[in-house]
Amino acid sequence: MKIAIPDILKADLPDNKWGKLLGATPVVMTVIATLLAGLASSEMTKAQYERAYGAQLQSRAGDQWAFFQAKRLRAEMQRNTLDLLSAQSAVEVATAETAPPPPAAPVMAPELTAVLQAARDDVSDAVMAPLIARVTPVLLDNAQRVAKDHAAAYDALTAPLLKTIDAGGSVVARLSFNAGRYNYEAQLNSAIARLYEVQVRKTNIKAQRHHTRSQRFFFGMLGAQMGVIISTLAMAAKARNLLWSLAAGAGLVAIVFAVYVYLYV
Repeated sequence: MKIAIPDILKADLPDNKWGKLLGATPVVMTVIATLLAGLASSEMTKAQYERAYGAQLQSRAGDQWAFFQAKRLRAEMQRNTLDLLSAQSAVEVATAETAPPPPAAPVMAPELTAVLQAARDDVSDAVMAPLIARVTPVLLDNAQRVAKDHAAAYDALTAPLLKTIDAGGSVVARLSFNAGRYNYEAQLNSAIARLYEVQVRKTNIKAQRHHTRSQRFFFGMLGAQMGVIISTLAMAAKARNLLWSLAAGAGLVAIVFAVYVYLYV
């Protein structure tokens, strides 16, 4: 928005540095208000993006928890069937096959381990924020990739054994093997889901930070607009010293506040 100073007001301004400063104040305050409005809009857009991205990540976490529940349910069904079969037919438990455990999980970074423990304890965002700030996006992405590779490695380990049991194993062996296999796979899916939920928490905290910054920049814009109004009135009034001082003070407060928000919020 361009500020046009009427000629009648220009003629009434003192022809010195004070007059030039007084005449430039509305223009400077308008520029500051425009910049703060742009920053407020930008931060709000970032907040909306983070919220949308967090919803996508939550959907992925939900998929992994759905796999977890389905496999745990299948494992229980296999065990129940095995128990009923054993009770009715008096089959020997010795004929059962035990699924091998998955390979040892890679050691996670201490920062990520602390965040996962805090997530299990369901701590508040105020407690989680400083912990999750130490987990970089690269570290989190690598942990998710490793967890998925870990699950894929277990699938590759059990696939040939499952084919062998299906081809020539007994019913008891198949039920026992599948019960253990589904139980181990459920644990692997839960590990992936927890990493996704950590990423959701991190995204939501970032979104809240952008939302707060947007509000603060908006307040700074209001302060700058107040400076525009007061400085315009100062040129139309005789007692310009007081009004211009108020306008300059409002503009200075808006600038300082905006710098504080940009650097520390």
